Amino acid sequence: MFTRAIVRKPCEAIVNGLTTANLGAPDYALACEQHQDYVTALQECGLQVTELPALKDYPDSCFVEDVALLTQHCAILTHPGALSRKGEVAYITAALNAFYSSTQAISDKGHAEAGDIMMVGSHFYIGLSERTNLIGANEIIRILSKHGLSGSTVKMKELLHLKTGVSYLENNNLLAYGEIMSHPDFAEYRRIEVHEDEQYAANSLWINGTILLPKGFPNTLKAVQQLGYETREVAMSEFQKIDGGLSCLSLRF
Repeated sequence: MFTRAIVRKPCEAIVNGLTTANLGAPDYALACEQHQDYVTALQECGLQVTELPALKDYPDSCFVEDVALLTQHCAILTHPGALSRKGEVAYITAALNAFYSSTQAISDKGHAEAGDIMMVGSHFYIGLSERTNLIGANEIIRILSKHGLSGSTVKMKELLHLKTGVSYLENNNLLAYGEIMSHPDFAEYRRIEVHEDEQYAANSLWINGTILLPKGFPNTLKAVQQLGYETREVAMSEFQKIDGGLSCLSLRF
C-alpha cells in the first residue's frame, strides 16, 4: 500500500518538452487543469500529496518519477539519459530528505530514468533504453541489494521506456503492449493485451486497489474492469503530447 506521493506542477516551458509523439505542442493551461485532476485522483486513492513548485527552466520536470526511485527501504537518485533533464535531480533531493534519512545516487557514468523501472513486490525490472543504460541499471541493482531488494535488466527493442509498454496491476496481472506480450522476462504473469490503437493506455497505475487509466481508451478500461478492479480515468492529452504517462507524474511511496 502507498501512503504518500510527490508531484511537481507543470511549467510554462512544457510546450518545449521532449517528444516523439508528433501530436503538437501541449496547452499549458489545460495541462495544469489535467495535473490538478491527477492530484485529486491520487488523493481519492488515499495518498497524502506533496506538490512541488514548477521549475521554469526544465520543460519536462513535471515528470517527477524519472529523477528518483523510491522504495520502502531506500531512495535512489537517478541520472537521466536526456541531457536537458539532468539538472532536475538536484531539485528533488530536499523533498526526499523530508521522508528518507538518506538518499543514494548513481554515478555520472550510469544513466537511468525511473520510467524504465517497474516494481513487482520486492523486485524491480529495469528496462534498458536510450535513457537507461546497463551501467546505471547495475548501479541501481547494487543499491537495491543492500536493502534486501532485487532487480533485473530487461532488454527492449521498441519502447521509449519500459513502463511505456507495461504496468503491473498487482495480483500477477500485467497490462502489456507490443513486445512485452511475448517477452520471456514476463512469462510468469497474466498479460492483458493493450491493442495498438490504445497503446498509450499501457501506462496505467495501481494505487491501493484502484487502477488509474488515461481517459479515452474504452477497450483497455473494459479489460481492466473485467478483472474486478475499481477504476478512475484521468485526462492526459497534454502530457501524451510530450511522451508522458500516468506513472511519470508522481513518485509514490
